[in-house]
Amino acid sequence: MTRRRLPLTGVRVLELGNYIAAPTAGRMLADFGAEVIKVERPDTGDELRNWRLKAGTTSMLYRTINRNKKSVVLDLRSDEGRKAALELVRRSDIVLENFRPGTLEKWGLGPDVLEEANPDLVFVRISAFGQTGPMSERPGFAAVAEGYSGFRELVGDPDRPPVRVGISIGDSIAGMQAAFGAVMMLFDRQRQKIAGAAEAVVGSDHSFEGEGPLSERTVDVALNEAMFSVMESLVPDYSAFGEIRTRTGGRMEGIAPSNGYLCAGGRSVVIAGNGDGIFTRLMTAIDRNDLAEDPDLQANAGRWNRREELDEAIGDWCADREVEDVVAALEAAGVPAGPIYTAEDLVADEQLNSRGMIQNLDVSTGEEILDDVAFPGITPVIGGQSLPIDHLGPDLGEHTEEVLNWLGLGRAASGESSEEDET
Repeated sequence: MTRRRLPLTGVRVLELGNYIAAPTAGRMLADFGAEVIKVERPDTGDELRNWRLKAGTTSMLYRTINRNKKSVVLDLRSDEGRKAALELVRRSDIVLENFRPGTLEKWGLGPDVLEEANPDLVFVRISAFGQTGPMSERPGFAAVAEGYSGFRELVGDPDRPPVRVGISIGDSIAGMQAAFGAVMMLFDRQRQKIAGAAEAVVGSDHSFEGEGPLSERTVDVALNEAMFSVMESLVPDYSAFGEIRTRTGGRMEGIAPSNGYLCAGGRSVVIAGNGDGIFTRLMTAIDRNDLAEDPDLQANAGRWNRREELDEAIGDWCADREVEDVVAALEAAGVPAGPIYTAEDLVADEQLNSRGMIQNLDVSTGEEILDDVAFPGITPVIGGQSLPIDHLGPDLGEHTEEVLNWLGLGRAASGESSEEDET
């Protein structure tokens, strides 16, 4: 399928990342038209190729997160590999990386070298704890960073140890912030070119004019900080009132009733009845006018104090009804509610399909072609419909020859190497 001209058409990104964080940023840029050249180690490539591997040599996880990119094999530890990487830097707008801090410097590809190759470069680095500070050199994955951010302490039931959510949420949020940072700096670079080096940017008190070394204008994304940034008022509530929030299971601290409830047939539903007017409608819909009219439950604070009672009433009502009947009744009453979906539900969902959020493509496992496999569409939506996926994550080194020929280099740059350093 031919893709129309996209917002990032003409932007070239060199992705030196592996796993999920930097590749997520690269995927978002690629989805909207950037040419993303993903550099992978010889022989094994990005370890994500083997994560959740069900068949063959390349996982659906890799195919999903690395869609719309090119794969080039380079040995960044070799002189030939570094030479090729620097040639790509000279021809790129953005470099993404998520190695352990100091790794690129050890390979002779630190900020000073990159800036010499391309003074206009936008440089984005993702690491566990950032490029500076006493913990900067520690290796770590998002699972650890989620603990340091305060996020893990709030996930799960209060009488059990903290748990993790079922996706790599820390990596994904860091990747989104990295993509935003890249586009932000790219926008400012272009704005400064238009305005002229000696001309102030109208309406901006904090414009970045490209002054200072690349190390001082690098987008520095830390996994723990990315998660900390979405913790809402966790720290202000502690600082102002001494409050230490704890796990609340399916609830949200201080908001009631809002939870998941088990319905007949074993499926569950989410009901958000925490608005004052919505609460009254919800209680009326479940035939609990006594609760709807209770003066102590007219504001959220009172409802939170009696959350167990309210959840029991709602749960009893749901237990006698199928999910579809619960959702229909509450929709008619003007109460936000919806089923808790499985993958099977997502693939069949009318709303997602109407906006192109389920896209079916043939995909290789590395050993065989699977026909008509469903993949998530591209977000955010532009023009009312998800953009079409151009191609899934490439085979290892699929574009090596193409790119090295373009650079005027030989195959020596893609030689053997040992395992990469940890993120």
